[in-house]
Amino acid sequence: MARAFFAAVPLLLASAVASACPLCIGTAARSSSQDLEELPRAVLAMPAGKEFRVIEVIKGAKPAAMLAEVVVREPAPAGKALLLVRDDPWPMWVSLGWVSPRHAGALRELATEHPQEADLAAWHRRLDVAIPNLESREALLAEVAYAEAAGAPYAALRAAKPRLDARALRAFVSDPALAARLPLYLLLLGIAGDARDAAWIEARLTAAWEARNATSLSSLLAADLELRGVSRVAWIEDRYLRDRSRTTAEIQAALLALSVQANSGGVIPRERVIQAYRLFIREHRDMAGFVAQDLAAWQYWDAAPEYATLLKSNVRLQNDTREAIVAYLRQSPLRWSE
Repeated sequence: MARAFFAAVPLLLASAVASACPLCIGTAARSSSQDLEELPRAVLAMPAGKEFRVIEVIKGAKPAAMLAEVVVREPAPAGKALLLVRDDPWPMWVSLGWVSPRHAGALRELATEHPQEADLAAWHRRLDVAIPNLESREALLAEVAYAEAAGAPYAALRAAKPRLDARALRAFVSDPALAARLPLYLLLLGIAGDARDAAWIEARLTAAWEARNATSLSSLLAADLELRGVSRVAWIEDRYLRDRSRTTAEIQAALLALSVQANSGGVIPRERVIQAYRLFIREHRDMAGFVAQDLAAWQYWDAAPEYATLLKSNVRLQNDTREAIVAYLRQSPLRWSE
């Protein structure tokens, strides 16, 4: 998800083991969800003349009933309350936007600090609130809900399958206005979808491969793996790991989709992903370090001799891959010299 997937990462797997699903992490600007979670005080308040009357405390200590020092970004819609946040040193409250007061409970739940990655029960409670509010008519609530879902570990998203509405997700992935949110919605469609969704995703993948387009490719591949299973790993190997004409961005996207599966108990066994990684190391020696962090995290050391030989060769390694390989070898039982 860690707000916002989908920027290319120079060393792919540095983000693949983070708490949020790396398929949903990008470079978006700071969100209202971040402000709501990180700032210590939040309230809902209604206009009352030139002041604002507090009607709900979302988090933090209860303030005075009437607030005068408020920064408002837009005029008040009928029946809506301002979601106001404040850091303790600030002299004023800042508006995140307008929302119906009936959503106070949902905002209260989503304003809490993110759970630990392994605390799936806590993530389930959080996603119980976020998922039904994806693309809510309340724009502010929809923004917060999207950020929360995108910030969830992939294992938690997979566990939330019973809460997902495949029909709604089909509409989301087909809506050009939601292009910025497409990676998450593709991922969720892969979890919630059926055979017709698998066919639709395969058609998108074929078009992406023909155009050498890496946009949303990680999500498309991850969704394809969810719907088609382990047999599709060989397809990824042939189309992306063996094909020397693929771009670095495409290869990284393929590796990231495999990594997320292996790191989250997905439908692809870790052992099968390791086989694909070993193929990648042989086929793309200059990028071989892209998978080193995952292999070290899994304590898979059989790649150590190959990595040690690679460091002693004349191969020019891309980006920070040498450092990743060195870090892997330093953790391995193999005796080697730099």
